[in-house]
Amino acid sequence: MITSYNIESRQLVECDINSASVLVYLKPSDAEKDDLLHSFDLDKTDLDAVFDPDEVPRVEITQDRIFMIWKRPDNVSIGDAVQFEVSSLGIALRQNRVALIVPRGELAMTGRAFKKIDYIWDCVLQVLLQTIHHYQDHLKAIKMISQQLQAKLVASMENRYLLQMFALGESLVYYYNALESNLTVLSKIRSTPDKHNLTSDQINFLDDVIIENQQASKQASIYSTVLSGLMDARGTIINNNMNLLLKNLTVINVVFLPLNLIASIGGMSEYSVMTKGISWPIAYGAFTLAMILLGWITWLWLGKIIDRNQSRSGGKDA
Repeated sequence: MITSYNIESRQLVECDINSASVLVYLKPSDAEKDDLLHSFDLDKTDLDAVFDPDEVPRVEITQDRIFMIWKRPDNVSIGDAVQFEVSSLGIALRQNRVALIVPRGELAMTGRAFKKIDYIWDCVLQVLLQTIHHYQDHLKAIKMISQQLQAKLVASMENRYLLQMFALGESLVYYYNALESNLTVLSKIRSTPDKHNLTSDQINFLDDVIIENQQASKQASIYSTVLSGLMDARGTIINNNMNLLLKNLTVINVVFLPLNLIASIGGMSEYSVMTKGISWPIAYGAFTLAMILLGWITWLWLGKIIDRNQSRSGGKDA
């Protein structure tokens, strides 16, 4: 789908595609891709790179066109774990026209930010700034979700919260890498403003975009470091919770084991029939002594097995 705009009265106004200076290709079809290749002098390799989520951000400058690949955050997908992912955005400038290629999601071209547009580069820089603000909003959401998961992990014995934490840590790594790669694109544009015919106001605005990107990148780095540093501690919390549960179950076992033993001995009707001619104190006393003797022999046998295994493992370590 193609949405076309023109710059009128310092804002973007929808217009006919033939007179448009700003074109947004949202999930373009094959016919629209062919139009892109022809109108903006793109190679098929360049266009395919836009649809590759793993493509590295870059900017290519030729005599009659500029082509950029920019990383932008996708809308959040909520399933078993909250996933924050990135995708590519293609930007092609040629003959005072710009094409914004959006393989996934949407690209809003409305709002207060797009009501102070004088030139094509003003629109491009606003789009770049909006994606950085999108990153910052997602980073705030990641921090909030991390705090919620941390509160749940304190009383949890399940791995699902820990797995969600791992997913957040992975998302932060992708965000940090995308922001650092985008900074390379911004730095290259800033180093050659004459090639892009940037005005002084646009250069100042570009400097603001670079600062915003650096702040978002530093924020992503800090969140990633904190999250990965506390991951082991949160895993230990789950282990401690499990150990506490096993301890409580062991205490219950110890309390009821003698009671079960007494009840079992007292309920042996078959044994009473077998020792019918013997006084019951003697018969049950002999049975109790036999159990004690069997338990003592079992204890000695298990102790020898443990000592033998320990001596073998110590010999291998030596």
